[in-house]
Amino acid sequence: MSMLGLSSCSDFLDTAPDTRVELVTVEQLRELLVTGYNSYDYSVVGEMSSDNMIDNNSPDDKGNRENLSSFDVGDEELFAWEDVKSNISSDSPSTIWSGCYHAIATANAVLERVAELEADPSKLSESERGMLSAVKGEALLIRAYHHFILVNVFCMPYQGDNPVTYDGRTVDYQGIPYMTHSETEVKPHYDRGTVADDYRMIEADIEAGVPLINDAIYEIPKYHFNRAAANAFAARFYLFKRDYEKVVKYADAAFNGVNPLDRQSDIWSHRLDGLFYYVSDIARYYTSTSRSNVFMCIATYSTWLRRFGMRYWTNREAKRATIEGAGPTWENCKWRNTQTQEVFSMHPCFNGLCLSSEYGRWFCGMAEQFEFTDKLASIGYPHIVRAEFTGEETILCRAEAKLFLGDIEGCFNDLKIWDDGRQNVGEENTGLVELTHALIKKFYSASGEGRYYGIMKDIHIDEVCPSDKYHVTEEMIPYLQCIQHYRRIETIHNGMRWFDIKRYGLSFTHKIGKNRVERLHTLDPRYAIQIPSEVLSAGFTENPRVLPQPASQMAVPSTKNIVPVK
Repeated sequence: MSMLGLSSCSDFLDTAPDTRVELVTVEQLRELLVTGYNSYDYSVVGEMSSDNMIDNNSPDDKGNRENLSSFDVGDEELFAWEDVKSNISSDSPSTIWSGCYHAIATANAVLERVAELEADPSKLSESERGMLSAVKGEALLIRAYHHFILVNVFCMPYQGDNPVTYDGRTVDYQGIPYMTHSETEVKPHYDRGTVADDYRMIEADIEAGVPLINDAIYEIPKYHFNRAAANAFAARFYLFKRDYEKVVKYADAAFNGVNPLDRQSDIWSHRLDGLFYYVSDIARYYTSTSRSNVFMCIATYSTWLRRFGMRYWTNREAKRATIEGAGPTWENCKWRNTQTQEVFSMHPCFNGLCLSSEYGRWFCGMAEQFEFTDKLASIGYPHIVRAEFTGEETILCRAEAKLFLGDIEGCFNDLKIWDDGRQNVGEENTGLVELTHALIKKFYSASGEGRYYGIMKDIHIDEVCPSDKYHVTEEMIPYLQCIQHYRRIETIHNGMRWFDIKRYGLSFTHKIGKNRVERLHTLDPRYAIQIPSEVLSAGFTENPRVLPQPASQMAVPSTKNIVPVK
């Protein structure tokens, strides 16, 4: 009986206590990285906080206002730049935080097993060793990318490698914990470090990971960090870091010798040819991995589209500065609203690819793609597929880098590639003209059309991230304004505008309800979205809501509804 008891005990101890799979083979590591991407979208957090949205319940220029409900109370908090305490569901700061750290944990689990296998490579075949190297590269980039998202959502903008001194006080912006190993403790304490610390570690992972990427290990490379996407991410990172020579280096590598014009979207030429029957058809085509301009896609759970036509949306001055507004080559493309008889400028590429109502406008490239789990019951999961890295955004990264490197002609040529990519609209006599230096200088001048609706904004990149090598000059300003305008249009509805607002140091106003006005200033502490409340309740350090500002700053951040750090 004793022997039988010992045998039963042994069987019990040899049985895995849960359904986790032990990572043994290289193939298992490769398959695990499929789950190494955040499945929650940062679009809502970024767009609600940005100048791409207005409150339809605030009075327009005629004093009219609506009485619309918001999709979620969390949207109201985001739009007012308040701490989000009412929403921990999808599209909230909470899911961005948890989703990114889940992806990072996956990458770290893979990297730890990779290190074990690398310690005894004789047990691996030659093909396994090659795959192991590529898996390591993807895991490093996954870790770098998700920390990059976290630091650009929840922290102040990168200010350089050294703390900045304001009025004799040293300011070193708080970062987020950079996780380089799997968690093994219960309720550990994490030091936040600084934004500069995070950027140094992101850079180290990028530099180690990019050379290891091998597209051959993937079934569908564009749902992973393939070569083009890895280099595009590196170009974006170094743009934010203001290391412009590396931006050009990695952007060139992303295009890999192919004419960048061939890496621009062709969706504009299919607007009116019957290819798109449903709104979701537009989104599927826009994010199709078969298209040469799409470098990488990420599938997310999101109810983003369901906010269309509700309280907060791209309307009035927000739509006039983006998808229903003028630009240097489409200023003369005039349209008439058949209801109000209002005449306005709009790029023809958006005609037929947008949802429109009196409450706003929506580019359908970010439309919902619904996954039915039960068609009879009409239940399932709403998805937004993000074209996270594209040829269009990458060429604009390179244009900005060339501008700061003193290559204005090269900057112009890249801007023209982006502009030319949108000129194939399948129509004649649209009013489109070819981009020239003169048009850029005219449109983005003090007397040009760019001064309306907030298209042009004062850019404070030299204050946000001081550099000994690079400075904005008068000659650069029209081109820099053009870049930020084109980037705003290119990234409409996907949340990236918020990142650009922070790194450019842009300032703007949100009108809220009947008579409330909030102004976001350059280096406003509300640039940093507050850490999720459940994370703070576990003892994590919160983002301060009062920060020292430069003595030269003309505008002082509002302290309304702001409390100092305890």
